[in-house]
Amino acid sequence: MAADDLGAGVAVLDDRVVPFTVPDLDVRGRVVRLGPSIDTILGRHDYPEPVSRVLGEAAALTVLLGTALKFEGRFQLQTKSDGPISMMVVDFNAPDTYRAVAHIDEAKLEQAVASGNLSTGDLLGEGHLAMTVDQGSQTTRYQGVVALNRQSLEEAAHQYFRQSEQIPSRIRLGVGSVVTGAGREWRAGGLLVQFMPHSPDRLRAADLHPGDAPEGHDILTNTDPDGISDDSWAEARSLVETVEDHELLDPMLESERLLYRLFHERGARVFEPVAVQEACRCSRERVLGMLRGFSAEDRKAMVADDGTLGVTCEFCSRRYTFEASEVEAGLLPVAE
Repeated sequence: MAADDLGAGVAVLDDRVVPFTVPDLDVRGRVVRLGPSIDTILGRHDYPEPVSRVLGEAAALTVLLGTALKFEGRFQLQTKSDGPISMMVVDFNAPDTYRAVAHIDEAKLEQAVASGNLSTGDLLGEGHLAMTVDQGSQTTRYQGVVALNRQSLEEAAHQYFRQSEQIPSRIRLGVGSVVTGAGREWRAGGLLVQFMPHSPDRLRAADLHPGDAPEGHDILTNTDPDGISDDSWAEARSLVETVEDHELLDPMLESERLLYRLFHERGARVFEPVAVQEACRCSRERVLGMLRGFSAEDRKAMVADDGTLGVTCEFCSRRYTFEASEVEAGLLPVAE
């Protein structure tokens, strides 16, 4: 794929991912900006502001990772924990669609709001985060799981890459709302940078701590959280950590310009952007198949007084209604 030098004027665009490389630092990465798509998802469910913020972070992280898939398949991020946000699910269907939903413990959320404990770690609590790659029925699914111990999603993602991918990585996520002519709208953004040197030696972790030193002597140890002692990675990581939330969310600061700010001295290069959109995987056929998968007794219990079965998709809130006789007879209902 042809690449373009950064610095040229480009149009401001939302709902897209910009891949890039910085050859001088041996890093690659992606920047995501979510605008109308994440505003649609969060507005549809009308979540409380703290919940919208965390789900927006999860969506930005999922899109960052999902757009790296080189095949037609699905990448899913799911959390299950004991906090006010008891579960989140974000599905990315390659190459370009995603959907997201959160489940809330209302009582715990009220307590969190009253006490002011509204960080991402506070809202998720303790549990686990799973990232699943599904290439279809012909292949085995891959899943990586990390513990949630009241840390941020950024920290959980770093842990995932250390233990599952073994690739030094840094992620920045930002979510917020901006006021436009149409009102207040949600936005989300993210930046992923990964260290990919040609020489495997540069990925080696530092030696273990040598132990006690003689009195009066200091022990020089590697303080890199990834255990990598490499100047290029240290520089790239430090630059990523300077990125502010407003830089990820500002609708007037396009992704290419942000990358130019960070890496222009090193000759960063960008590749063709990937446009993404909000879209649900539900359909009348899928829902009908799900209903037929229940036992006859369960299906009977679902029938309303008017003889219909109703199902609402928890992702997109679309309502599907079927005649009980249609489900039992195996006939597809007429599309609404």
